[in-house]
Amino acid sequence: MAGENGQTGFGAEKIKTDIVTLSRLITEEQSKHPEATGDFTLLCQALQFSFKSIAYYIRRATLINLTGLAGSSNTTGDDQKKLDVISNDLFIAAMKGSGKCRALVSEEEEDVIYFDEHPNAKYFVACDPIDGSSNLDAGVSVGTIFAISRLTDEIVQSGKRPDVKDLLAPGTELVAAGFTMYGASAQLVITMRGGPVNGFTLDNALGEFILTHPNMKMPKKRGIYSVNEGNSLYWEEKTVNFFNSLKFPPKSADGKEGKPYSSRYIGSMVADAYRTLLYGGLFAYPADKKSPKGKLRILYECAPMAMIMEQAGGQAVDSNMRRLLEVVPTSIHDRSGIYMGSYEEMEKVIAAHK
Repeated sequence: MAGENGQTGFGAEKIKTDIVTLSRLITEEQSKHPEATGDFTLLCQALQFSFKSIAYYIRRATLINLTGLAGSSNTTGDDQKKLDVISNDLFIAAMKGSGKCRALVSEEEEDVIYFDEHPNAKYFVACDPIDGSSNLDAGVSVGTIFAISRLTDEIVQSGKRPDVKDLLAPGTELVAAGFTMYGASAQLVITMRGGPVNGFTLDNALGEFILTHPNMKMPKKRGIYSVNEGNSLYWEEKTVNFFNSLKFPPKSADGKEGKPYSSRYIGSMVADAYRTLLYGGLFAYPADKKSPKGKLRILYECAPMAMIMEQAGGQAVDSNMRRLLEVVPTSIHDRSGIYMGSYEEMEKVIAAHK
């Protein structure tokens, strides 16, 4: 017998029957826009299929010997794992098969991939198919990061390949962004321009991403920081002083000891970002003497994460304290430093670096 909230009684167990899946949410959003053609919906369906496929292979990775090195390095010099190669191929096939993606930038590919069989496709996708792959052998969570942009009507109607410069837009131009974290379960976080940040969990039995974290909002502040302190030898003095102030807070006016921040660094950006999104705090990968521009790529790591953080109520800036969504990359694999997290924690970062 059906009750409130779409729940049906089955013995002593309440079974929820009104389930919001990612497909349903995207379709409902499309219906709110009479001008929508359905292209974005089809692109998102192809995206989620690639995430489900990658999640499946990661679960089976150690059983079928996919965690070793594939014998080559990617464009940014990291050794490629077999799963990196598989995930990249899955992503390319999904975007090609969607018929709605004109160009794809992947961390694993030196150049832009163009889908000339779909010359009038409207969308450009940038992705990091497996972020944190060095952690795979240890069973630490890895993830996929993606960003979706819309090409100009002029480019779409011409049917010509967009120039690389047409793809080097700031994050403010993104239509949607998100990441999938493959941990104990696969978690998908996605946001569309001007909309909420929604979190989904992959139900393996149903093969569907189920809405489990609607309208995610970050706590305004939290005494947690996440940064690779092994690089502190190369940091600028301001950066060293800032993190020391979190670890060794000054005494209060009445002589009480300050409470130091907790350190939580996983070393997998997706996992660190997801925890920061849920619990608040601060994630940083500053530029330093070893990597003067920074280490993380703007198009498919920094910009999508910055969009998620901002739309969940937080902030994201580069090492020069510029709003990260306004930073324009100079090449498809251009890098940046990054600080992102809770609004008030980010205000402290900006004040300390000015």
